[in-house]
Amino acid sequence: MSAPESFNPNTMAAPVGAYSQCVRVKAGSELLYIAGQVGLRPDGTLPTTVQEQAAEAFANITRALAAADMTPANLVKINTYLVTGQPVEAVRNARTAAFGDARPASTLITIPQLVDPKYLIEVEAVAAR
Repeated sequence: MSAPESFNPNTMAAPVGAYSQCVRVKAGSELLYIAGQVGLRPDGTLPTTVQEQAAEAFANITRALAAADMTPANLVKINTYLVTGQPVEAVRNARTAAFGDARPASTLITIPQLVDPKYLIEVEAVAAR
């Protein structure tokens, strides 16, 4: 099994953020699907700002990866759901802080509300090795 391969075809526009246009996973790889993570801390408390919630949501993704003996380098795809009006730059900064140089394929969608109005962001992920 090999690590996921991130790439950006020269026939497409370059990514506008810290992601790749494509990620290839070879047959025979182990896949890990991580359910949507909100900004809840391990003790169950919830920060109030989107910056803090984003940092915790990405930290939860990193914790799930570690539990499966993986790292952000194993990320293939992330979907981020952000409540409309929240600053995207805060999310980008938190993501870079958590994932470093990892560049999974990525989608960011703004929505009116998550399941609980206190949640400002939710992130789901797929990883492979």
